[in-house]
Parts: sequence; C-alpha cells; structure tokens
Amino acid sequence: MTIADLDTQGLRFRTSGEVIDRLRAACEQNPDLATFEAIGESEEGRPIAGVTLGYGPRLVTLVAGAHADEPVGPETLRTLILEGLAARDWGAEEGGLEDLWGQVTLRIVPHVNPDGEARNRAWIDTWDADRPRETLAAFLRGRRREPPGRDVEYGYPAMRPENEAATQFLFGDGPVSLHASLHGMGCSEGGLLLVERGWIDRPEVADLRRGFAEAARAVGLRLHDHDRDDEKGFDYAGPGFWTTPTGVAMRAHFERAGDPETAALFHDASMDQAAAAGGDPLRVVTELPLFQLAAPYEHQPGVPALLHEWNERTPALVEAAAGGADLGPLVDDLGLRCVPLADAVRVHLATLDLAIRAVGA
Repeated sequence: MTIADLDTQGLRFRTSGEVIDRLRAACEQNPDLATFEAIGESEEGRPIAGVTLGYGPRLVTLVAGAHADEPVGPETLRTLILEGLAARDWGAEEGGLEDLWGQVTLRIVPHVNPDGEARNRAWIDTWDADRPRETLAAFLRGRRREPPGRDVEYGYPAMRPENEAATQFLFGDGPVSLHASLHGMGCSEGGLLLVERGWIDRPEVADLRRGFAEAARAVGLRLHDHDRDDEKGFDYAGPGFWTTPTGVAMRAHFERAGDPETAALFHDASMDQAAAAGGDPLRVVTELPLFQLAAPYEHQPGVPALLHEWNERTPALVEAAAGGADLGPLVDDLGLRCVPLADAVRVHLATLDLAIRAVGA
C-alpha cells in the first residue's frame, strides 16, 4: 500500500486556520515520525505551517496554495499528512507506508498563501460539485488571483515573507531529490502534468507519465492537449504534458514582447529554488481543473478547441455570473462538469507516489 491508497472520501475544502491545530496534534502524537513547525507568518499575520514526515535519506519538498484560487493542492497535502499519519503502520508487512518513511524525508508546506486563501473563501465555501452552473457562477464572481509581482510561485527566494519562510524550510537542508508544487486550473479539458525539462524523457519518468494518464482516466479526466509552442517556457511534450516553469523563461518571454517592466516582476519559481539547493532534482507541477470541459468532439492534436471556445465566451460568462443569469446557454454544449474534490486529490496523491518512485529508481 502507498500514499495513493490513502482515504479521500468525505473531503471538503478547509481553511489553513481551521486545520492547523489538527496538523500540529497529529505530529505531536507521532514524534518519532513527524514534526510540526510554524515556519513564519503571511503578510497579514496568518501562520504558515510546515510539516516534516519520515526519516529517509532523500529529501522531497512539497508545497501548494501559491495560487490561492487553486484549492485542491492544499487539501491534497493536508490529506497526505493527516491520513498518512493515521495509517502510519498500514501495510508495513508489505513494504507500504513504513517503507516510504525510511526512503524519504518529506518537507511539506500545505498552504504557502493563507492570505490569498482567505480572499477566495466566498466561492470556495459554496463549492458543490453536483451543481456545476451555480458553482461556476460563484467562482467567476469570487475568484481572486494575484498578479505578477505578487504571485507567490514566482516570488522565490524572498519576494514576500511567505516565500522567505518556504525557502528556508523547504530548501535550507538541500540537496533535493524531488520537488512538487501542486497547482490547478480553473477550467480545462483535462489533467496536465509538468515535468522538469531535463527529466521529462528519462526512462525513470516513463512510469510517472503513464501512471498520471491512468490516474486521470480513472476519475473521468482526459488529458489536456494544448501545444503552446513553448510560450513562457511551457514546452509541449505530448497530450497532458508540458515542461515546468522557470523564472528565467517567464522573464525572457516578456522581454521578447518588449515589456521589461512586467519581466522584472517575475522572480524565481519554486522549481528554480529547488535546483539551487543542489543536486539534480526531479521537479513536477500538477495541474488539474476545477471545471472540466468534457463534451466529445473530433480532436486535433495540440488544439484544445473547447478551451478556446470557453476563452471566447469568458467575458459573457463573467457578465452573466455578475448579473445572476443562468449560465446554461453558455456552458451546456461544452459539457461543463465540476471535478469532485476526492477524485482530484486521488490523482494528486497517485502522481506524488509515482514521482517519489521515480527518484528512487
């Protein structure tokens, strides 16, 4: 048994504030395996939690919540900590979780941006996967995303106090074997996994790519097939796969566009910081949609036709949501559905398990 088998049923979106005491208590009840730290505070004074799990020789760093309108990643890491500790001896006789604890040391920041989380609570609190139109309307009205210069993912090592705290906790004891930053998409045609450019074609990553595709299909997600022609450094590696982002690539993109002011707003990504800690870490980013465009259509490789149509309709969707109008006429032909939280967390956990196996190969 592995972390991919952890219980995800009954999950709901929680706040950092409401779960922090549970994280602390779970670690204190397992002092030989887990350590809880308040690693710093956000700009508005909210505590940022850091958890260390395991005692193995390979350092694995996990972070979520940089973009606070992407709440699945934080729930994944909270589930990994709480359910992983609850099942700490589960499957020990089969080399399950007990084997994991001896292979890796996990450094985990479940939510690196609690201030952004607080600003997105209005729509997150109303999330109902069984009512996609109403849930989408709340999302469109209440979504809050930070612009360049405030974006925590591109703020390493110390653009904001959140970045400084995460840098020291995650990467202060490098080198790193694996770094994963858990993200999401508001809307897409399916799942997407980003893999560090130097690793994406390595033999040890083949099982990770194959397993990600299988985990996505198992919960009804096809692969998001979008060739962006290396825009902003996101190199296309086939349906469902891009290369990971870097601060250098983002700055170069805006420099080429004649916008040095925007380029200067991008610091390093967590991917860059993991590499700076030493070694040659596998770096991955998970990207799963909150809302999937699932309508069948004749697909042209690399061209997400439904997403392009969605983007064209977005201004009308935002206007309709603001006015309380029914979104059905704008979304029903696109096959809009909410991706259930339990399903999305299950895919994230399976991906993390496969990535850990890849660096141990």
